[in-house]
Amino acid sequence: MSSYKKDRAFTDYVHKHIALPNIYKRIDWQEVRLKKSYAKFIDMTDGIDYIFRNGNAIKSVQERFREEKYKTFNDFTIRYRRDKNKHEDRKESEYFKMKAHYFTYGILNCSKKEVSKSSVFLKYAIIDLKKVYEKLDSGAIFISDNGQNKCRIINNNRLECPVKYNSDGSSSFFPVDISFLVKLWGGDMVVVQDGFL
Repeated sequence: MSSYKKDRAFTDYVHKHIALPNIYKRIDWQEVRLKKSYAKFIDMTDGIDYIFRNGNAIKSVQERFREEKYKTFNDFTIRYRRDKNKHEDRKESEYFKMKAHYFTYGILNCSKKEVSKSSVFLKYAIIDLKKVYEKLDSGAIFISDNGQNKCRIINNNRLECPVKYNSDGSSSFFPVDISFLVKLWGGDMVVVQDGFL
């Protein structure tokens, strides 16, 4: 099985068996069933993994789940660039295409290999991406290729997020510290969380 297929199987399992009962059910978000072709299309073009309904509101969501070894991190990551990709139109990653309004990020209590034994998250959060992107557009959050490893608060009112590079050089990403979002702009940046604050 390819690395992509393994990652997809892991994510699909976590979504169905852990995220639905432990996150979405608690906040009364019901998953909307989509045609497979449409689901694939919005994932590829808009970075949307799932659509939920909460009352009359529609919620578009991207998900990322990590294994236990990432439990000490208090940030979520957004894929930034794939500069070594041979296809010019694929060099800009999810940061440039993501139209999901929410980002569900969870860290499990096991490794990827043991996911079938897990039923809970060590920590999870649903981030209001629309508000994060508003802060990015205004410059209140900014991405900096500064060689640092972690986010930092600048002048008590801005958040600097460093560009990080995968060890194989295939892509870059930037972390966004969840506690800093709340410290700077209050709890409305986070819909729900457990374990990050």
